[in-house]
Amino acid sequence: MNHSTQEAMGLDPDTLRDELFELWNRKDLQTLSLVALQGFSKLPEPLEALLTILEGCPGRQKGRSHTLGYHILMEFQKWLKENPQVNLSSFSAEQALALQQRALSLLTDTQPSFVDSLLNIYELNSLDPSILRLHIMRLQALNCYKEAAVLSVKLKLQEELNMEEMCVPLILQDKLPLAESFVTGHNHLEKQLVTLLDSWCHPDFSVGEISKQFPLLSLSKHCTSQIQPKMLTKHVLRLAEKFKIDQGLCPNALHKRRLDSLRFLMYKRFVEKTMTEENWSDHVQYVVAGDLELQIHLVEMLVKYSGLQKASQWSLRYSVPRNRLPCGVWETQQSLQPDLQQIGQSDSSQTEEWVPSQSHCQKFYQVPLTKDKVHFVDTPEALQRCRGIVLKEGGIVGVDMEWQPTFGCISTQQVALIQLAVSSQVFLLDLCASGFCQHPETLSFIRDLFSERNVLKLGYGMSGDLKCLVATWHQLLVEPLKMDGMLDLLGIHQKIMRGKAHRTQNGPRSGVLVGEDSAEKGLSLLVQQVLGRPLDKTEQMSNWEKRPLRISQIRYAVADAYCLLDVYSALSSNPANFGLPADLRSISLSQSEKSKDQKRKEKQDKQMKQALGKEECQGAQRASPPRSDTEKGLLCGEKPSEDSPPLPPQQLRVVCDNMLQGLGRYLRCLGVDVVMLENNDDHRVAAKLAQAEGRVILTCGQPFQSLRSQVGEGRCLSLDCSEKARDQAVRVLKHFNIQPTPSDIFSRCQACNSDQYVAVPREDMARMLKQKGLLEEQITDQTLQESHQQEEEKLGDILTPGVTPELPRYALQCRWAPLSGLDPNTLTFPGGAPIQLHAVPPGLLPRIPLFYVCTRCGKVFWEGSHFGRVLSMFQEVLHITDEDTESAAGPSTSAQQN
Repeated sequence: MNHSTQEAMGLDPDTLRDELFELWNRKDLQTLSLVALQGFSKLPEPLEALLTILEGCPGRQKGRSHTLGYHILMEFQKWLKENPQVNLSSFSAEQALALQQRALSLLTDTQPSFVDSLLNIYELNSLDPSILRLHIMRLQALNCYKEAAVLSVKLKLQEELNMEEMCVPLILQDKLPLAESFVTGHNHLEKQLVTLLDSWCHPDFSVGEISKQFPLLSLSKHCTSQIQPKMLTKHVLRLAEKFKIDQGLCPNALHKRRLDSLRFLMYKRFVEKTMTEENWSDHVQYVVAGDLELQIHLVEMLVKYSGLQKASQWSLRYSVPRNRLPCGVWETQQSLQPDLQQIGQSDSSQTEEWVPSQSHCQKFYQVPLTKDKVHFVDTPEALQRCRGIVLKEGGIVGVDMEWQPTFGCISTQQVALIQLAVSSQVFLLDLCASGFCQHPETLSFIRDLFSERNVLKLGYGMSGDLKCLVATWHQLLVEPLKMDGMLDLLGIHQKIMRGKAHRTQNGPRSGVLVGEDSAEKGLSLLVQQVLGRPLDKTEQMSNWEKRPLRISQIRYAVADAYCLLDVYSALSSNPANFGLPADLRSISLSQSEKSKDQKRKEKQDKQMKQALGKEECQGAQRASPPRSDTEKGLLCGEKPSEDSPPLPPQQLRVVCDNMLQGLGRYLRCLGVDVVMLENNDDHRVAAKLAQAEGRVILTCGQPFQSLRSQVGEGRCLSLDCSEKARDQAVRVLKHFNIQPTPSDIFSRCQACNSDQYVAVPREDMARMLKQKGLLEEQITDQTLQESHQQEEEKLGDILTPGVTPELPRYALQCRWAPLSGLDPNTLTFPGGAPIQLHAVPPGLLPRIPLFYVCTRCGKVFWEGSHFGRVLSMFQEVLHITDEDTESAAGPSTSAQQN
């Protein structure tokens, strides 16, 4: 064909693709962009040619934005803006449909820009839904469930597809958020998903039976470990709230949560002995409610914890059928005297004295007010009297709130009581009084109180109070509270504790600081440190919605607010004694100097804690002392100062409880030494590991309260379980000033935490696979030799005979064992672990020159695409050099888990 004829026909798409491929290999993206834009104008049919080019692009990688096909498609979109006349309207209906179907076949990617571009260019939303549905089903048949779900949402096909067929494989692969996005906005699908997950919370549920429906789906141990009642219950109740679904549709999850709450109450009352009989009785009745099975569990637990008499009394209260009673309970019922058959209802609200016993006064902080100085506010008239005193200009007010514990059955509680303390009296705003809470004057007063800059409001950990205020008055979602004149003593307490930790580390320990080895925590600890005696927290977990309140409840509520005034007064009179500046308000105000991003993150931090918070964890026992000054700083539980140098991840050693396994995997991926509890481990195992190995405990929820009293100060951090694991990991790294580098990524085995590998060249891996009969016949020695030669031509001499293979970028962060340590007959390491050869796809051998095997568990890793993904996810905390950036822009080289 002569030159003039070729020009008349236009540029051949294959020629343009080859030219772009050459520029891509040279990493000349600038020239690639110019050539692409010029070349598109020379194509005879650009829309058809683009598909030909994309179909022939080598090295397509799902979800990656640094592939040749992705760059070509993005350049084509730029070109289209200058050439809007290029569209499907120039084709016949039959030709347009053929192009659309070709474009559809390329949609096996999850890179959003790639997918969206093809959808827009080829107008795929206009295709017949039956054609689109067929493509989704084809993706499912190829086990591309993630890609199928993403595409279904973009094409708005949810109503055309079966929810279970789409979502069950995603959940089995630990991709519940994707299943959530699939159903979101479709009410009946939302209900189906919640109902499905709730059915999995039933005791008889078997994940094995479900997985049999998807025989080609490969499930990891981690994925199946996430499908257990505790985790599922959490997700069911979260989704029920998110989708505003009646909890009646999730009976199994609610039963599981209430059963766990019942176990917690038994522990508090009969083991820890920190709950009064009356409070325990109130909460037990709330938890078991009308659930016969829970009532039976209660009776069974009482037999174990308290004895037959109490078990018999409660079985009579709930009329538990005789055939469901534990051994001995029926007989004990018959022998009970009539006056013992009913559980006594004490009316302590009438018999209690305002002034407690002398021993109580000597042990706990006491409010210097008589009972007549405590005023209940439950009418608009009483509120007006309260307003005149509390909002007096220049005044100081202690603010606290109480709400009914719901033990996770309801995520956000409404405030039942607001305590406002001034110098000579305390006002109790009773929000349970009929009509008072929703009276316009009540909310108006709350707004005025929090916004009045000339009235100093004192609180402690106020983020939890404010969250419950929003749940009480939904108007605060539309028009949030304006906050001025606020001082949260939590920030001051944290500064005191940081100063105390500094003095403990750097000075002689000749004496014990007040409260240093105390079991107190939160506000009670601050009161003890400043005023000499802690608060009596016995009534903390009361039924605050039950009226009338008992004297002991009122006394507790008053003390919680009034003590803030006494603490502030003591700190103000001698701030230097506590390591504080003269102006206590400056501690809080200094936060305004920080960036908006920092303040946003700190707000999230505060929402994770109701009491003392994440950064200050007081312990009753000392863990083994830190081994170095660096580690001392690491384990003190405080954020290092801004001028302190960042630490490598190898300096941080943690133990994650079984609710934070996702966090543990991310930290381990970045080089942190992480031990993770198994799903069935008691959380106390974490304390033993922390004490024995000098680790920091990462936990969330109820275990935090007991764990932090078992380990040294600063050695137990609480995280928000509702946060994504990736965000939790960033929070932990920033908290301890840990700065990983790309060389730390995958420096530890993702399966067992070991940092020792052995490098296995391709030829040795092939020999071992043959030895175990795992190598397919078609992969011959000649094939491997040819692949080896091609690798050398592309990348140089990676595997020169007789020379140690080139190790990965994390080589300096690991320990490397010689291959000679492997038993040649059994293919096991000295510790007894066999190489997991069954997990190595033989088809990898022609492409992978070097494998890395963990010597502890035998898991096999190889260079794959994970590195770029991790680099992108954690770029805000990684120290990345120019060299690292160049490496990331080229072919990805990361440890790929098999």
